[in-house]
Amino acid sequence: MDALDTVFDAMRVKSVLHARLEASAPWGLAFNGSPRAKFGLVTRGSCWLDVQEKDQPLALTGGDCFILLHDQPFSIRDMPKTPTVPCADVVQNRLGEVIKFGGGGQVTTLISGWFEFDTLGAKPLLDALPPIIHTRMDCDQSRLLQSTFQLLATETAEHRLGSSLVVSRLADILFIHTIRAYLSADDAPHDGWLAALSDKQIGGTMRAVHENIAAPWTVEKLADKAAMSRSAFAARFKELVGQPPMDYLTQWRMYQAGSMIRRNSADLSGIAEAIGYDSETTFVRAFKRVTGTTPGEYRRRHAAA
Repeated sequence: MDALDTVFDAMRVKSVLHARLEASAPWGLAFNGSPRAKFGLVTRGSCWLDVQEKDQPLALTGGDCFILLHDQPFSIRDMPKTPTVPCADVVQNRLGEVIKFGGGGQVTTLISGWFEFDTLGAKPLLDALPPIIHTRMDCDQSRLLQSTFQLLATETAEHRLGSSLVVSRLADILFIHTIRAYLSADDAPHDGWLAALSDKQIGGTMRAVHENIAAPWTVEKLADKAAMSRSAFAARFKELVGQPPMDYLTQWRMYQAGSMIRRNSADLSGIAEAIGYDSETTFVRAFKRVTGTTPGEYRRRHAAA
């Protein structure tokens, strides 16, 4: 298990809401901001994506995919200046169906959907990714993405036994492949924990930490894992990840603890032991230092999230 596995497990991605849109020009849809992650896939034709945080609209063509991870309004239309109507007015209660709309001209086909997930569980990922991820078919992950796209297009084209479940699982895979494509792109960031996972030495130590978060890790032990001197490892880790190794370990231990608390999976002493603390008192002190609240207060506030 690596850090990304840890986040996806804590996100608890639920069934994905989706619709297949057969839009004929002229057409335009406006989407309200939502805490849910939104994705779109153009399977035929072309359109323009306009996100509130972007200065210019983004041109999309067949095979392009985008994911919006933050609470921000956006619109999709056949041309940049085409008027839009609220998405809810078109989709209404027709999620999971093929929806045809527009003025009768050239057709663009989109698969649009929303991920339902635990936003607290997803926080490390949301903090590490840009507001919008746009993936084109000319990226290194194109064949994997294209296969997923084709399966999604097939499943959303008609109702078949188990289609909703298949679409939900494929959307999860689409999400992961899109993140991979983003990280492998030429303009991908070279720092932060996501980028550091790809580093041969530092990424290996990060995976070791996440595979055994409760181990009595020290900088020396992690440096040995990386086959580096203590000082060189500590400097390289901070350069790539943005924080010292032991701060990273503590942060992820508290993140794991928070996930366990929200799921009510164990008492505090059991959680403390599971993430590598010898005593409940030491764990409570560390949890409050990192999160600003005690585990008991956190449980009362987020147990039902």
